Amino acid sequence: MPFQRVRDIDIYYELHGSGPRVLSISGSGNDLRSNPIRAEGALESSFTTLSYDQRGLGQTSKPDQPYTMADYADDAVGLLNALGWDRAHLVGFSFGGMVAQHVALRYPSRVDRLVIGCTSAGGAGGSSYDIRLHDTHDPVTRRQRSLELLDSRCDFSTDPPVLAPGLEPLYAMFTRSFDHDGDDPARAMGMRRQLDARADHDVASELARIAASTLVVGGRFDQQAPLANNEYLAANIPGARLLVADGGHAFMMQDPTAWPMIVGFLQSS
Repeated sequence: MPFQRVRDIDIYYELHGSGPRVLSISGSGNDLRSNPIRAEGALESSFTTLSYDQRGLGQTSKPDQPYTMADYADDAVGLLNALGWDRAHLVGFSFGGMVAQHVALRYPSRVDRLVIGCTSAGGAGGSSYDIRLHDTHDPVTRRQRSLELLDSRCDFSTDPPVLAPGLEPLYAMFTRSFDHDGDDPARAMGMRRQLDARADHDVASELARIAASTLVVGGRFDQQAPLANNEYLAANIPGARLLVADGGHAFMMQDPTAWPMIVGFLQSS
C-alpha cells in the first residue's frame, strides 16, 4: 500500500489513470476503502488521478490534536511535493472543495484548473450544514437526517420512505458507518477534528484572489451546501463558471451529465 510521509503524518494515497495530472480531494469522513463517490473512471480515463485519505481519516495518520484548514491545504501540497508534481488540476467536492479553495489561495502557482462542487465559501458566502449537530441523534435518525440534507427530495416521514434517485449506495454506506461509529475511536476522533476545522472555514472575502480558471458545480436539491452557496462562489471567483447539476449533495452519483462536463472543462484550453 502506498504511503508518503508529509509534514507530521503518513498519507495513504492512490494513483490511477494516465494523462494530465489531477489531484482529487474528498469530502468529510471519506475513506478510500469504502467511498462510493468516486469518479467511476471519468477522471481516471483521461487523467493521472491522485486521491488520498486526508489527515484523521481512512488509512492516513490520525494525530489527536487540533487540525486547521491550513493544515489540510498544506498536506495536499506537501503530497504533491513528495510525488514530484509541480502543478495539477484540482478537483474537490464538499469539504474537499473547501480545502481546494485554501490550496488555490495559499499556493496559486500549483493549480492549473480548479473544480469545486457542493461546497461553500463560509462567512458571507454561506456555510455548509454543521454535521456536528447530529451528534445527539441515534444512528437511524442520523442516517435519515443526513440523507435528507444530501437531497431535499428524500423524505423519511412517509411510509414507505422516499429516497432520492441515485442515493442507494450512500444509504448502504451510511447504514454501515452510523451503526458502527463507536467501534473505531480513532476514526471518530479524526472525523471530529475534521469537522472542527471545517467550522472555521471562511474565505468569502478572499475569493477574488483565486487566479485559476474555475468551474463551480452545485446540486439543485442540495441542502447541505445549498445552491445559493455555490452561486456565491461562482459570482465572486473571477471568471468562474457555474454548473447546476440535477441532483443534491451527491450530484456526481445522480446526474450522468456532471462528470462529462467536469472532464470537458478540465480538458479545455
